[in-house]
Amino acid sequence: MAQLIRLVAVVACVLIVVGFATFASDEASSSSAGQVAKLGEALNDPAPTADTEAARERKHGPVREAIDDSNDFLLRPFTGFADSNSAWVRRGVPTLLALLVYGLGLTLAANYLPRRARPPHDWREA
Repeated sequence: MAQLIRLVAVVACVLIVVGFATFASDEASSSSAGQVAKLGEALNDPAPTADTEAARERKHGPVREAIDDSNDFLLRPFTGFADSNSAWVRRGVPTLLALLVYGLGLTLAANYLPRRARPPHDWREA
């Protein structure tokens, strides 16, 4: 059972890190586009709509959307802790909290689970 909990912790942490990396990539590209727009170039991105999830599904492929959906699910308990205008803070604080809870918390929980008793060994068998 402990190995299963450790596996879940590792998979959750990998999904969270990959989700944050894709967020950072999107933010970097949109920042670059914002700088171009400030220099006088026309920006052809559509305005944000009320249905962000549908817009995100159209923009990204099925693999990226699966990663985003799983990341949204894993970060949902921690989204209320960061109230900021910065997208980096709104995404970074829940990511750090989720990594602490899923990574550290689940690993510690797995370590505290009882283990099978090993048969006693004689000192001469070692």
